[in-house]
Amino acid sequence: WGLVIHRSARSPTLWLPQVASHQESYVSLGSLYFRSCLAATLGVLLSLTPATCRDIPGSRPNMLLLMADDLGIGDVGCYGNSTIRTPNIDRLAEDGVMLTQHISAASVCTPSRAAFLTGRYPVRSGWSFFITNHVPWFLTTAAQRKWHLGLNCESSWDHCHHPLRHGFGHFYGMPFSMMGDCARWELSEKRVALERELSLCLHAVASAALMLAAGKLTRLIRLPWTPVIWSAVAAILLFTATRLLGTLIVHADCFLMRDHSIMEQPMRLPRTTSLLLHEVASFLKRNKQRPFLLLVSFLHVHTPLVTTEHFLGKSLHGLYGDNVEEMDWMVGQILDTLDKEGLTNNTLVYFTSDNGGSLESQHGNHQYGGWNGIYKGGKGMGGWEGGIRVPGIFRWPGVLPAGRVVAEPTSLMDVFPTVVQLGGGQVPQDRVIDGWDLLPLLLGTAQHSDHEFLLHYCETALHAARWHQRDRGRVWKVHYTTPEFQPAGASACYGRGVCPCFGEEVTHHHPPLLFDLSRDPSESHVLTPATEPLFYEVVGRVQQAVEAQQRALRPAPLQLDTPHNTWKPWLQPCCGPFPLCWCHGEDD
Repeated sequence: WGLVIHRSARSPTLWLPQVASHQESYVSLGSLYFRSCLAATLGVLLSLTPATCRDIPGSRPNMLLLMADDLGIGDVGCYGNSTIRTPNIDRLAEDGVMLTQHISAASVCTPSRAAFLTGRYPVRSGWSFFITNHVPWFLTTAAQRKWHLGLNCESSWDHCHHPLRHGFGHFYGMPFSMMGDCARWELSEKRVALERELSLCLHAVASAALMLAAGKLTRLIRLPWTPVIWSAVAAILLFTATRLLGTLIVHADCFLMRDHSIMEQPMRLPRTTSLLLHEVASFLKRNKQRPFLLLVSFLHVHTPLVTTEHFLGKSLHGLYGDNVEEMDWMVGQILDTLDKEGLTNNTLVYFTSDNGGSLESQHGNHQYGGWNGIYKGGKGMGGWEGGIRVPGIFRWPGVLPAGRVVAEPTSLMDVFPTVVQLGGGQVPQDRVIDGWDLLPLLLGTAQHSDHEFLLHYCETALHAARWHQRDRGRVWKVHYTTPEFQPAGASACYGRGVCPCFGEEVTHHHPPLLFDLSRDPSESHVLTPATEPLFYEVVGRVQQAVEAQQRALRPAPLQLDTPHNTWKPWLQPCCGPFPLCWCHGEDD
């Protein structure tokens, strides 16, 4: 879900969040980062100074940022899909500016969102972030729906990574990520693996208990009854845990919060769409008389593809297509609310996805992930274009030219400095900001993107880099490492959640693979010294840029290592005495 933040009319405050020594299990892998990141974006963009406002009409617009989850660029009509209906997203593109080479900073959710909200490569901070936040009173900020950046550190109630601990005044939504386990779905993030491990332990302990009992009864083993009884108790507990694990995960991970209070545990998934739309409409009505920033981070179209009955079976592409079409309808409902409240003309609307579609999201003959069009690869595949090239649409009536298409390389990291500049603020000067202000490119006053190079990381490993050779109108892509697709000849790492970034299942290329994206955007034809006269010049120039950036990187604590990525159910909040985590406050 998301969050809603409200700032009262008071003097600007200086806020420096503390980064806890421990992260929350599972979602905290990037959660701390995203929390601080969102606070970063909102905080710095909110450090507005009227004297620095842009000299353009409506220089301090409202800002509505819409982010889909795992949406393939090929799933949207304005990007070439003719079989999934997305009229509302297409309308945004018709009335605004469409970016056709819009790149996420990572091919998976958390680091991509972290980069989006800080304007920095996530590797610069290990997906953790210190931020100084100057929050003035005159901009109300909000975000809705998916947070996916952790919650607790040492106890189930400390809320150290909660949005309200990181610069926000109000939160509403799901603090974690939507998962297949929330719907006890056939595609599972952790339930199936945990059940398998518990089952192995159960068999071992039960076998030991039976052997001890048999030995005791036949007098082949001389020992007291105590170890026999305890081993039998352990087997019973493991059996119970195996049977109740799915329920525990649903209650522990899938709940709705308002500020620090749990409102619904577990979430009743058929209600989530209507609750989100109601919250968005309520926020817009309450704040239409003052500047605001609203981030709507959809649960759509991440598995388990929760779709209301009205849209089930309506698309030509099964449940995934139904879910995409419902999300487009939700976009339309939000845009209609802007119209109804008289906010359309002074609101900058942005639509994107955090990364490409998930090709591995399939079960049997059913595909539950997105389509990335002509682009190779998908979510979690390092530098392949299908995982990082995402929709990018900006609309600001009367300011941005309608129907403009920009083919220059841009990044989700550019949204942060763009929003800061539109708010009349300045980006932080005490750290490297990798994004650039997009406004000149969107307005058409600049011909080229400010990005000469964009680097593509997979966790901490550099997999690829692109060079925008402006004087020749070429965009080159160099791959140093690529995942090995499985089975052989496949187009993804089937049988896994995502492709690996390291280890024996990746290939390191010497010399690197080279593609000319300006002529071969699908990365189908590898260039070699024999086929490309500029091969060594291009590879050498890209290597210089890579080395320059890596020399400037400072070591940062990892937030996505194994200890931080281990599920700790005792850190999950509970709205009643554990294990009675059951409440439906939203009925009120």
